Amino acid sequence: MNDSVPETEIPQDSVREAVEAPEAYDPASPAPLNVPRTPTGNAEVDAQLERLADADHLATDGHVEVYEDVHRGLRDALTALDARPAPPAPSPSYRQAPSPAYQNRS
Repeated sequence: MNDSVPETEIPQDSVREAVEAPEAYDPASPAPLNVPRTPTGNAEVDAQLERLADADHLATDGHVEVYEDVHRGLRDALTALDARPAPPAPSPSYRQAPSPAYQNRS
């Protein structure tokens, strides 16, 4: 019994056409990843996520710059969300009189 798999012969014309055709697939050319990006509702974050689409048009070695830029932008957006606003300054027309306990100090 012969357990070997029979070899399939590929016609040479098919190979030649695939290699010589100008519209042949070029694995080195940029190809869109088509990753869906769902809006978050935060305009700054959404803009950074849309920036990821720029990597679709670059060769792989250009992706790092886009990813680092997006990472920096997302980090800045999150830092801004975490920043606590300073307490409001008292209005000049609203001033409390010192309490009586402080007025009698010596």
